[in-house]
Amino acid sequence: MDKTKIKLNILGLSYSQTQSGAYALVLAEEEGERRIPIIIGAVEAQSIAIKLEGLEPPRPLTHDLFLNFARAFKIDILEVVIYKLEEGIFYSELVCLYNDEVVRIDSRTSDAVSLALRFNCPIYTFEDIMEKAGIVLDFGDQDETVEEDKKTTGGKSQKSKSPLAEKENYEKASEIKAEIERREK
Repeated sequence: MDKTKIKLNILGLSYSQTQSGAYALVLAEEEGERRIPIIIGAVEAQSIAIKLEGLEPPRPLTHDLFLNFARAFKIDILEVVIYKLEEGIFYSELVCLYNDEVVRIDSRTSDAVSLALRFNCPIYTFEDIMEKAGIVLDFGDQDETVEEDKKTTGGKSQKSKSPLAEKENYEKASEIKAEIERREK
């Protein structure tokens, strides 16, 4: 099995339309079109949003405390790795450096992403996880749409996006993909 790491970037957060009080954290592969929506809690979303917005809370939040603690004891996080997806739950680990030794620490993905922001370290996953959870919101060309696009663009083919893509409804797209996969089994 290919275990080449795929670098992810944080695309954003959106309010979950299916789970009250939850948010969708959307991670995007750096060298591709796929997105991974991950449902997280409100507290974790707030911690991520504060850092994404460049805000400084008056007192340290839990993840800020962790950063301060790690710096005080000369521990660094080198990277975050989302290494497993099982029954809809993403598993992550913090790859840390302490006394020239690499230490791996299990973490909830929401906490790992929040810490990656604070430690300014990369987030990775693997192809098998991208295959299971990755969604592409550009659902590709459809024959008649391509022909219509060629007429309106002087013969050049352009990709058309679905209404879900235009609204960036990652959560709904993920649900549709899961339902298609369920029906194919």
